[in-house]
Amino acid sequence: MTDNEDQVAGLLLAAGGGRRLGGRPKALLEHRGRPLVEHAIAALRTAGCARVHVVLGARAEDVRAWAALDGCVVVDNPDWEQGMGSSLRAGLGSLAGTGMRAALVSLVDQPGIGARAMARVRAGYLDESSLASAAYAGVRGHPVLLGAAHWAGVSATATGDRGARAYLREHEAEIALVECGDVARPYDIDTEADLRHLE
Repeated sequence: MTDNEDQVAGLLLAAGGGRRLGGRPKALLEHRGRPLVEHAIAALRTAGCARVHVVLGARAEDVRAWAALDGCVVVDNPDWEQGMGSSLRAGLGSLAGTGMRAALVSLVDQPGIGARAMARVRAGYLDESSLASAAYAGVRGHPVLLGAAHWAGVSATATGDRGARAYLREHEAEIALVECGDVARPYDIDTEADLRHLE
């Protein structure tokens, strides 16, 4: 692994409570016999992120007890009910002082996005001013690579469930779009109907 790759941390947002799933935390939904959070961690590592920070919220103790989070930095977000923005702020805050120069941000409820798409977006890292995003048929999606120069700006605008959306819209011209539609499917596990995607 090169020094360049060592500078990109994986940041997994896994705090959601699954409100539309009867209150089942998304991190613990099973897919191929393992919790979704484990699949997402494995994908980030396979994509080249040696350091992975995982933001937990809903039933965090259950997630810690049931899921293999070995080697990850686990970040508790007490404000998880305020939405994804609070988890993104907590995760980026946990990376301060680590020497990381970019974060590859992934969502736990998108198991159709695996290591190949993550590796493509991670390869968009040049320096701490980098911004890169997966695209599906030209439409921006996840994962997203945020260079450290953008963390303060993202944190200042990340509210509710919007995450980095407002910041990325303002900086659209700087974002390197990386087409991933041939290697990933960007569905979310949000409702009971979406559970059909899990095996």
